Amino acid sequence: MQIQPGALTLQQLRQVRQGVDAIELPLASWEVIRSASDTVNRIAQDPAPAYGINTGFGRLANTQIAPSELELLQRNLVLSHAVGVGEPLTDMVVRMVLLLKIASLAQGFSGITVELMELLIAFLENDILPVIPSQGSVGASGDLAPLAHLAATLIGVGEVRIEGKTVPALEGLRRLHREPVVLKPKEGLALLNGTQVSTALAIEGLFAIDQVARSAIVTGALSVDAAAGSVVPFDPRIQAVRGHPGQQAVARAYLSLLNGSGITQWHQDCEKVQDPYSLRCQPQVMGSVLEVLGWCGDRLLVEANGVSDNPLVFTENNEVLSGGNFHAEPVAMVCDFLAIAASEIGGLAERRIALLIDATLSGLPPFLVKNGGVNSGFMIAHVTAASLASENKSLAHPASVDSIPTSANQEDHVSMATFAARRLAPLARNVATIIAIELLAAVQGIELRAPVSTSAILSDVISCLREVVPHYDVDHYMAPDIQAALGLVEGGVIGGFCPCEFLTEQE
Repeated sequence: MQIQPGALTLQQLRQVRQGVDAIELPLASWEVIRSASDTVNRIAQDPAPAYGINTGFGRLANTQIAPSELELLQRNLVLSHAVGVGEPLTDMVVRMVLLLKIASLAQGFSGITVELMELLIAFLENDILPVIPSQGSVGASGDLAPLAHLAATLIGVGEVRIEGKTVPALEGLRRLHREPVVLKPKEGLALLNGTQVSTALAIEGLFAIDQVARSAIVTGALSVDAAAGSVVPFDPRIQAVRGHPGQQAVARAYLSLLNGSGITQWHQDCEKVQDPYSLRCQPQVMGSVLEVLGWCGDRLLVEANGVSDNPLVFTENNEVLSGGNFHAEPVAMVCDFLAIAASEIGGLAERRIALLIDATLSGLPPFLVKNGGVNSGFMIAHVTAASLASENKSLAHPASVDSIPTSANQEDHVSMATFAARRLAPLARNVATIIAIELLAAVQGIELRAPVSTSAILSDVISCLREVVPHYDVDHYMAPDIQAALGLVEGGVIGGFCPCEFLTEQE
C-alpha cells in the first residue's frame, strides 16, 4: 500500500483493517523525518528548556532533565503511561491505529528517528499487533494510555497478537529479527500524543453504521410493501420543495427498490389516506442520516490526515511549539453525531416492526403468523428490537458534553472522545440486530400477501434471506433466525441492494 501522508482515503482505511503486505512512503517523507529528528537532537543538547524533549511532562514541564537522562525520560514516560484497562481493541482497529500513527509521524512534525518509523511499519506489514486496552483515555493530551501500550511493545514490554495468538512483545520483535528500540529524545512523547486510537475507533464505527444505514433503506422498503404502504411520500416533487439533497437521494432509493411492485399496484386505490410516519417519513429521517454520515466521514478523514502530536517540530527555524492539537474534541463531537444517527436508524426500524405485527395497522395476521394464539409469532422478537432501541437512546447520549479535569488540573478540559468512539460498536451492533429483526418481519409480511408479489429487486432480497432462514410457519426456536439475518446485515449482503451511497469513497 502506498501511503501519502496527509492524504489517506477511506478506501485505504477499509483495506488496512484486513491487513497489508507492504507499506510504502514517499522519499520526501523519509527526508522530512530525518530533518525533524536532527532538529530535535540539536534542541536536546541546548540548555534552554524545550517541553517534552529536555523537561518533564504535564505539571512537571518546568523540571529540567539532564542530558544523560533523556533516553530514560522517554522510556519512563511510556511505562508510567501504560495504565490502560478493559478488553483489548480488535485487530482491525489496531491496524488502523498503526496506520494513522505512521501517517501522522511521517509528516515530519514529531521528530522521531527513521529507525522508529521503520519499526512501526514492520509491525503493520507483518501483522504484529500491539495489545491495546480499550479503556483509560479521556481524549486529551492524546490517547495517552492506549498509545503507551502500543509504544511499550516497541521497547519490548507488553504483549502483541500474532496470527490470533497473544504473545510477549519480545517475541514479536524476535519475529522481525530486531532488538527493542531505545527511544531517543521526544520519541516516547511523539508515540503517546495523538488521537489515533479515538479516530480509529470512530472510523470503525462509521463503517459499521454506514453498513446498517444501507441495510435499513432496504428493510424499510420491504416494510412499505409488507404494510401495503404508499409510494407517494417518495415522489421527487415532495422532496424537491424542501431541498435537502440527502432526503432526495433516499427517496429515489425507495422508489427504485419498490419499482414494479405488484403490491403497490394492488392497493393504490385503497381507503388509507396516509401511512404512519415510520413509513412515510423515511426520506426525511434516513436522508438526515445520509448527510450526517457524509459529514462525519469528511471530518474523520481530516483528523486521520492531521498531526495531533505536541509539541510540534518546525524544522525551518529549529522551533518546537507547544499547542493543543492532541485535544480530540473534533472526534468526540463527530462520534456524538454518529451515535445519534445510528440510534435514529434503529428507532425508526423498531417502529416499523411494531407496525407490521399490529394487525389493525398492517392488515396482516396478528404477529405475522397464522393460527395466532397457539403461535406467538414475532411478538417477542419485537420486544427484543424495542429493548435494543431503548438501550441505544442511552448510548446516544452525547459524550463530548462531559469533562473531568486530570493531571493535577493542568489538563482541565477533556473531550471523552475515546469513550464517544468506543460506544459506537455496541450501538451499531444493536441497530444491526433491529434491522435483522425487521428483515425477518418484513419478508414474512410480504409472503403473507401472496399471491401478490413485491418488486424484482426486493424479491432478490427475500431469496437471500430464505437461503438461510425458512418462512415462519409455526413457533420454533427463533434466536438462530435472528443470528442468520444479522449475518446478512453485518456482512453487507442486504446493504448491497441499497441504490444510494452514504459514504463517498475517495480513490
